[in-house]
Amino acid sequence: MSRPPVYLKQNVVAEPLHNQWYAWWFLASPMTAPLFVANLHVKIMESFVANPAIHVAALKSPALRGGPYLNCGVERVGEVKALLERTLKEEALALGYAQAMRELDALLASAEGFSLEELYPRVPDLLRGYVELTYDLKNRASPRFFESLLYKSPFHRESSQSLSLRLIHEDARPYVFSTPRLDDTKDGSLQVRLPFRHEAWDTLFAMRRTPAPMEAVRDALGIPPQEGDTFASFFTPEPPRPAPRYDGDGVRVRYFGHACVLIESRHVSVLTDPVVSYDFPSDLPRYSFADLPERIDYVVLTHGHADHLMFEPLLQLRHRIGTVVVPAGGGGALVDPSLRLMLLHAGFRNVVTLSELESLPVPGGELLGLPFLGEHGDLDVRGKLAHLVRLEGRSLLMAADSNALEPRLYEHVHRHVGPIDMMWLGMESEGGPLSWMYGPLLPAPLPRKMDQSRRLNGSNAARAIDIVQRLKPSQVRIYAMGREPWLGHVMVMGYHEQSPQLVESRKLLAYCREQGLDADMPYGQAESFLR
Repeated sequence: MSRPPVYLKQNVVAEPLHNQWYAWWFLASPMTAPLFVANLHVKIMESFVANPAIHVAALKSPALRGGPYLNCGVERVGEVKALLERTLKEEALALGYAQAMRELDALLASAEGFSLEELYPRVPDLLRGYVELTYDLKNRASPRFFESLLYKSPFHRESSQSLSLRLIHEDARPYVFSTPRLDDTKDGSLQVRLPFRHEAWDTLFAMRRTPAPMEAVRDALGIPPQEGDTFASFFTPEPPRPAPRYDGDGVRVRYFGHACVLIESRHVSVLTDPVVSYDFPSDLPRYSFADLPERIDYVVLTHGHADHLMFEPLLQLRHRIGTVVVPAGGGGALVDPSLRLMLLHAGFRNVVTLSELESLPVPGGELLGLPFLGEHGDLDVRGKLAHLVRLEGRSLLMAADSNALEPRLYEHVHRHVGPIDMMWLGMESEGGPLSWMYGPLLPAPLPRKMDQSRRLNGSNAARAIDIVQRLKPSQVRIYAMGREPWLGHVMVMGYHEQSPQLVESRKLLAYCREQGLDADMPYGQAESFLR
């Protein structure tokens, strides 16, 4: 006898993993994933196995959280050792790729401006046919990867992909980028080894809103009988609260936390940089997955950093998304993997790119790509874009972590776009050093002073005021600060009242209010209207 349909609970976490490490953009592209496996994951695990006490001691200091220290007790050294041994075996091709990259870097360092043609036969065999050798105009040689071919190659290992499911009852989650998800059923986790693109995930996550028989999705996911009780604990007969589509006048703007903003008219919905809280009793009001419309017409991504392109919410929303809009980028440089390719290979069917000043028409308006300076450590990253969302005669600038390195840029932009009703700007004025994010891609470590100089900074107050003065928005909102507690697993901010980011933010708010501008720094959730 078949059981009645059930809903997926609103507090089921779904962490995407690559070889049991939390998946983000550099682990999604086969151009960069092998370098992170070899130059980060293996090294962290080797260090922990050699001396776990050092890692345990280091993480007692808040200043070292977010560093290359594996976060688990010494009693788990055997499990880490087993994962390390399995990684060295199963990811042997990735380790070979990393070694071949070191050899290729040494080969190109010998180029002195003469034709590169004779170097092609000397490219490491593992990389031949996947790279073009190029010079810049100063005769510095570097490789350009045919990234689309790498997705068709053995380097793209969908067998390394899985999702870890479990229930949570609070926001606190351990930092994920320095610690793998060990096979652990003690916290009720269930690791399902299916690739991200598999349609069974859409079937599962659709059950947050639409009930279905649990047995069908259990079979589609291949849940073994011994894990049936754990899987059953993820479901409930209780429906979620209704979330009707906005049908009012003008534009409704809802802040979901960090850089996630839902912009709606009665004709269209636009969601920026999805980072969505799970739903459970809490003293901090928030919007969650249950508050999103059944159909999200457009998801707009500003750049690939882990707090803006998050596979965790994106995979759960994939079945509800019409179109994903990403920056063009993707020119084959290691630091700039194609966001379009990685989303297409993660099962998103309609992914379109925008470049600077390119426009995508939407019902009642358009999405316009605008230049994005800052937060990328002076690297030549093209996959970044601010967006001007024009709906119902109103305009919102989603500027993400823009930094007015060249204030005159915004004078040129203002002449082109005209009045802006509401500007959203990040104020992470002291970001991490370049190596914190890009270190595993570097052929050699940067000198410390150079690394500290090239920090992944957004605007401080002076830079933000420059932007306000030149763009002349009617309203200003500070966002993308990582303040919400449901960001703790990807951002280790540890804010206090005198944190530079908050001090600089208060300066911007004071300036705006002195000028008679509506300015705020929302936290948790917020709602406003443009009419």
